[in-house]
Amino acid sequence: MAEKPSNETILEQLKNGVAKFELVSVTARSISTHDYQTFQPSFSGTSHRFFARISPPIGNGGSPAMKKVERYSVLRVTGDGRCLFRALAKGMAMNKGIPLSPRDEREDADDLRMAVKEVICNNGKERHQYEEALVAITVDESLKRYCQRIGRPDFWGGESELLVLSKLIRQPITVYLPEHEHTRGGRGTGFIPIAEYGAEFSKGSVTRKPKKVVRLLYTGRNHYDLLI
Repeated sequence: MAEKPSNETILEQLKNGVAKFELVSVTARSISTHDYQTFQPSFSGTSHRFFARISPPIGNGGSPAMKKVERYSVLRVTGDGRCLFRALAKGMAMNKGIPLSPRDEREDADDLRMAVKEVICNNGKERHQYEEALVAITVDESLKRYCQRIGRPDFWGGESELLVLSKLIRQPITVYLPEHEHTRGGRGTGFIPIAEYGAEFSKGSVTRKPKKVVRLLYTGRNHYDLLI
């Protein structure tokens, strides 16, 4: 069993925005519900790690999880293992007013996955620009193993891929939890922001237009949907 980190180490991780948390569900065998296709993750265990970005905070200070509840509609995304990439592709297309057919959505999702593979696995020089993602990846597995898995269409994306894609495609992304999951048994119907990526790209600059945020909903079923 791994040694428990000291309080000093935990505080340093919080300060640097690399603290590691776990969202534990009753079962981790599938991210499916009765509405989704069955998906068997390629790794074992009773929980999946989600690396929460604590710093910098969303808004004017304080942890993102402490911000007030926000209200959106949920746009369901197919749970075939591509859900993170599908939700991101769908959100970016909607922000541009571009409709996606089911085929386009699947192909765009695979393009995003393979873009991550290209910079992390096939480009040693460019890889070092994504140190945070590399740290998140190698916590649980070797880079070699990761690169073998990400080539498969049912690869389950998460924190590492969001760290890469937000920077690679200059896309601001905010991840939310359902209010009732955050409050542990509560009945709220809103959503709480817990992680933010690529916030600098929502501001724009002299040479770059600001981009609309894509809002992703992460649930205890290890699934991503889109918030609109």
